[in-house]
Amino acid sequence: MKFALCNEMFESRPMAQVCSVARRLGYHGIEIAPFTLAPSATDVSTAQRREVRQIIQDHGLEVVGLHWLFAKTPLTLHLTTPDQATWQRTRDYLAALLDLCSDLGGKVLVLGSPKQRDILANQTKQGAWQRAVELLSSVTDQAQEQGLTICFEPLSPAETNFINTVAEGMKLVRQVRHPNFKIHLDAKAMSSESKPVAAVIRSVKAKDIGHFHVNDPNLYGPGMGDLDYAPIAEAAREIGYDKWLSVEVFKYDPDPETIAQKSIDYLRRFWP
Repeated sequence: MKFALCNEMFESRPMAQVCSVARRLGYHGIEIAPFTLAPSATDVSTAQRREVRQIIQDHGLEVVGLHWLFAKTPLTLHLTTPDQATWQRTRDYLAALLDLCSDLGGKVLVLGSPKQRDILANQTKQGAWQRAVELLSSVTDQAQEQGLTICFEPLSPAETNFINTVAEGMKLVRQVRHPNFKIHLDAKAMSSESKPVAAVIRSVKAKDIGHFHVNDPNLYGPGMGDLDYAPIAEAAREIGYDKWLSVEVFKYDPDPETIAQKSIDYLRRFWP
């Protein structure tokens, strides 16, 4: 198993500093939130893409990919919107994110972005679902050509009203039906389901999982709250998941180094 750090918890620190911490602590990769590079993915210049990729490689790390895809951009984006102009803008932006991920040397894009996928007041769930299927299906061939995987992230009902369980997410994966579109697992999000996290993991096959975020429902890193990772690790081994575990947190105190250290120390108890 390979461990990665999501870079946004380091906020405005230079990528070289982020990589130095990750390398020193034993992480294998960096996962990038596009807004940490520029307000829009299209604002990241060719030179900046080369520089970021080279910095990460020079530290002996891999670029895992991108997450927080639609967050903090100046654009109005929405996955399920009935408005054609917004839908097309979102589709084109996702295509631009695929280009950015490819240029950086990443392999996965995690599509969470809860507010940019909510079912709107003037539409049905069926209508929203169809819009999402159409948009995602329109970029999967590009993802395949670039060797990338789009990973859809089920999120809790507190965050969004569109796809709240892994079972729902798998329904979307089956409908899009493309080898470069997979389910994303997130420990915090799975904790909101009615079944134990380990049972949720066992409900899917390793081949259908594109990526995995590790964290705690308290918004800190794994091992920094009450979520027990012993059954999670057992379930992951049982189904044969052996790709990345990326530490993604939403509270950054006391400091990123402490969170990164505690998280990897805890994860190594189960994945030595």
